Amino acid sequence: MRVNWKIFGMLLVIVVLAGLYGFSNQRNSIRNLTDISVQFTDENPPFISRNAVNKLLIQNEDSLSGMHKDELVLRVMEQRLQAHPMVQNAQVFLTVDGQVGARIEQRKPLARVVGSPSFYLDDQGEKMPLSEVYSARVPLVSGIQPDQYQVILPFLRELDQDEFLKQMVVGVQIDSNDELALHLRKHDLVVQFGKPTSLAQKIRNFKAFYQKTRKDNTLVNYESVDLKFGNQVVATKK
Repeated sequence: MRVNWKIFGMLLVIVVLAGLYGFSNQRNSIRNLTDISVQFTDENPPFISRNAVNKLLIQNEDSLSGMHKDELVLRVMEQRLQAHPMVQNAQVFLTVDGQVGARIEQRKPLARVVGSPSFYLDDQGEKMPLSEVYSARVPLVSGIQPDQYQVILPFLRELDQDEFLKQMVVGVQIDSNDELALHLRKHDLVVQFGKPTSLAQKIRNFKAFYQKTRKDNTLVNYESVDLKFGNQVVATKK
């Protein structure tokens, strides 16, 4: 029987390559881990410390030194990170040089609710605890009840997107009728905003009033401005 050396040679090459691949995978799986790389993907400063992230990742270990790659369960590590009250989403992965990488998207606070204890409202209208690492520069909200979190949310989102209002408004008070009163930075003027409806029109009216009174240097003469009446702006002097 004649041997087809061409086919035999191809089979031999395949066997050798498979062996090398398996050997490489085995060496890679037992390679010791070297470090942890943490990346926050959102624009906010970290509300959770890197040390806290490290502890969540390695948990019962003091460090990664001596740990093998095959000892890690990445999905479990992701779940531990995502369970943290400051984290919106997390991805955990391994790098070729032996690092554990973590990409973390934090929750975004839009307001701080004054109470005992105080807490943030995030961009989904959900309660978010205060951070021991960083205090967000967001307006203070008072008088709010749990069933009003979603009521005030559209206004807070608009406030967060409007640079002028974001710099001006430091406090928001909401009453039992869902009507808002805004308190401004460096001014004792109170803005009676009314219910958080017709947002664009009310904000446009307030900006026009503010710019005119600033230009005329008469803003200090007013104690309140009422935006509840459609296209009208009703201002009350001191």
